[in-house]
Amino acid sequence: MPPEPGSPYVFRALRHEDFPRLAQWLAEPHVARWWDAAEVELEAIAQAMKTGEAQPMLVEWEGRPIAYLQTYDPHGEANHPYRDQPAGTLGVDMAIGPPGETGKGHGGRIVASLAARLFAEGTRRIVIDPHPENSRAIRAYEKAGFRFVDQRHSLYGPAHLMALDAQIEETDIP
Repeated sequence: MPPEPGSPYVFRALRHEDFPRLAQWLAEPHVARWWDAAEVELEAIAQAMKTGEAQPMLVEWEGRPIAYLQTYDPHGEANHPYRDQPAGTLGVDMAIGPPGETGKGHGGRIVASLAARLFAEGTRRIVIDPHPENSRAIRAYEKAGFRFVDQRHSLYGPAHLMALDAQIEETDIP
């Protein structure tokens, strides 16, 4: 996908040839702390690519990949802990890969750019669930406009559930 107007980020579908890079990122301490082992994550991502249960992507900046993200519909799984979210909700998982790209504001800007795109396509709410101790991610998502919903226990452990809602124009209301 080309960048949103004014956004420097390009979102593209993850390809199998991206797996070595993604494995390297998943092994980086700043990512490994919050994600499962690379082989576990890559197997789940490969499965999602086959089934379509998630849309895995790489985010490029200045012509090079700097982040992994995936979107998913929490209503697509019978036992998903976020099925209580309104219809039209998408979930997002994200990690900045190269250590040299952390702490530069990419996280908040990437998710804000993705949100603009998803809202333009009709998504009504986006949820993201960093670990409660991942203060850097929480701050980045707050800067992008996400607000705290509640503490949950997800499939991967404790979660600080956050949401960002589409702005509804009065002309959108029947």
